[in-house]
Amino acid sequence: MTELLTKETFLEKVFNFEKNKEWKFEGDVPCIIDFYADWCGPCKMVAPVLEELSNEYKGKINIYKVDTEKEQELSAAFAIRSIPSMLFCPANEQPQMAQGALPKDQLEKIIEDVLGVKK
Repeated sequence: MTELLTKETFLEKVFNFEKNKEWKFEGDVPCIIDFYADWCGPCKMVAPVLEELSNEYKGKINIYKVDTEKEQELSAAFAIRSIPSMLFCPANEQPQMAQGALPKDQLEKIIEDVLGVKK
């Protein structure tokens, strides 16, 4: 199941940008962070796909959601200008950002290529 992050939980589970200047992933397994808003149509289209992936990759990756309306500081920290935007965080490499409502097959390819996780 996808988990909603606040700034506090983001600092704990993903990246403490207040403490570290350089990227340092805080999680145990790679993750995807979906920056969304409740009013965003494409965000609503991608939400069930992320839920499916969350179940299919359970224990291998975490899928988090950040409400850009409520977490404006977090959105600003990652220069989110359009939604949905997804941040793909591998365990030991730099994160990569993608924008738009990506189809499931493209998300699965990114999970394998960027996050290094197979089903």
